[in-house]
Amino acid sequence: MATVGILYPGHSAEDDFGALEARLQATVRLPVAITSVGEDAHRVDALLDLGRTERLADGVVRLGAARPDSMMWACTSGSFVFGRDGARRQADDVAAEAGVPASSTSIAFVDALQYLGIHRVAVAASYPEDVAAHFVAFLSGGGVDVVSMGSHGIVTAAEVGLLGQAQVLAMVRAADHPDAEAVLVPDTAMHTMGFIDQLESAVGKTVLTANQVTVWKGLQLIGPVPPLPGLGRLFGARP
Repeated sequence: MATVGILYPGHSAEDDFGALEARLQATVRLPVAITSVGEDAHRVDALLDLGRTERLADGVVRLGAARPDSMMWACTSGSFVFGRDGARRQADDVAAEAGVPASSTSIAFVDALQYLGIHRVAVAASYPEDVAAHFVAFLSGGGVDVVSMGSHGIVTAAEVGLLGQAQVLAMVRAADHPDAEAVLVPDTAMHTMGFIDQLESAVGKTVLTANQVTVWKGLQLIGPVPPLPGLGRLFGARP
């Protein structure tokens, strides 16, 4: 059984991982370590502080007893604000500390799109527009064309964690664009794991969410990703 260690900042949608683990019935283990948060704010300076090496290293230590096969920094905004090179260094630092392969949610989005052969996307962002623009730049640097971006100006992860299925569906529909091959939902603070198939049905195309791609990338670091039910086209696709 594969074990993907999850480094998760604060408390908002960390229960997405436990609920998925329970649903998969001993197929995958997803132990979570909550990393410290200075200020819960979708603001660039606060996000740079959120992704500091010391915060992640402390989480790595606390995940040690779970003996993970790989480790994921489950925070999109706390990785893409560092830029592509900075996000790579961040993941490399986690891997060096943990002694296992590691990555982050931002990197996972780009890798998942490459795996699926998708180049044009729409983004349904909960963040304020200036923060969402950093995600667009991160994707563009990975060869992804962002044809539409919806920004909802939600300042804290705690607020995002309270969004229900109907609200997330509305965000995804609003952000969709006829030229987009997929819709991306970038915030790990948002609950999505229980209804990804419904999101895809709503827009008739691939939907990639932050917590979904985090688990996918963590498994890919270990070996071939098994097909898993209820997790959208990403988990049923072959390269």
